[in-house]
Amino acid sequence: MAGFFQMLRKKKELIPLIGFMAFAAAGATSACIYFLLTKPDVIINKTTNPEPWENLDPSKPQKLITINQQWKPVEELQLLKKLTK
Repeated sequence: MAGFFQMLRKKKELIPLIGFMAFAAAGATSACIYFLLTKPDVIINKTTNPEPWENLDPSKPQKLITINQQWKPVEELQLLKKLTK
């Protein structure tokens, strides 16, 4: 660890690069945790709910940013869902 800081003292041009990389890693980690905790279609344990997409509300947007989402049920899929139940 001390060698790392000595290298930074000698090569000061690496400090912004390391800062940007740390910011990107923190952002990626926080995005993963956000999606894991808030999105209903992300599952960890498949044994309790193997098909989580069946329980989603189609009128609620699932993307991070949704612009002008229009949802209409597909008739063939609704018929197929009725036949398989």
